[in-house]
Amino acid sequence: MKLIIFGATGDVGRNAVAEALSRGHDVTAVARNRERLAALDSQITRVAVDIEAEPEQTDALMQGQDAAISALRPATGQEAKLVPLTRAILSAAAVTGVPVYVTGGAGPLRLADESGHTVLSAPGFLPDHVRPIAEACAAQDRLLDDHPDAPWICLRPPAMLIDGMRTGRYALARDTLVTDDDGNSSISYADFAVALLDLAELRPRPLARLTVGW
Repeated sequence: MKLIIFGATGDVGRNAVAEALSRGHDVTAVARNRERLAALDSQITRVAVDIEAEPEQTDALMQGQDAAISALRPATGQEAKLVPLTRAILSAAAVTGVPVYVTGGAGPLRLADESGHTVLSAPGFLPDHVRPIAEACAAQDRLLDDHPDAPWICLRPPAMLIDGMRTGRYALARDTLVTDDDGNSSISYADFAVALLDLAELRPRPLARLTVGW
């Protein structure tokens, strides 16, 4: 499979690149930072481009791909860029017909305690320092509904994405945080990448929001 990964030098992106290579896929990695791209595996095609400044490049990059993964996460203080960056990816998906697997955020997910609260609305659930990116991810989630012409799937992480081993095991859900028996909601970046690649290979019906956790 020919697979393009946007945001390939971030935590999710790097793990998605590694997982895709381990499965024998032909990978194109896209990021803005040339130095960080150069540190990725030499087997891949590496493209340095700022898709916010050059959105027309996104259409060209996606032409001929079998699937795309959007693992975009702006730097701290630039969280508002997530929406225009995602819009560029969705617009290219609509033009090219390439299915895109969008890394979402946990903010809109309901808590598993049946309180009716979401991650964003629950008092004291989110630390203040992560609220800006959580709110940006919620805006990204709303943006998806404006692009019914793009074949997207949104995979939202659990409450915590963490460094950890690849187990290859996870549970999927739709609108509620996946938790373990102790109420923890987490997954490693490596296993989140496993879930992303599984979706890209399985090609589920588009326009769906999912979430994942251990």
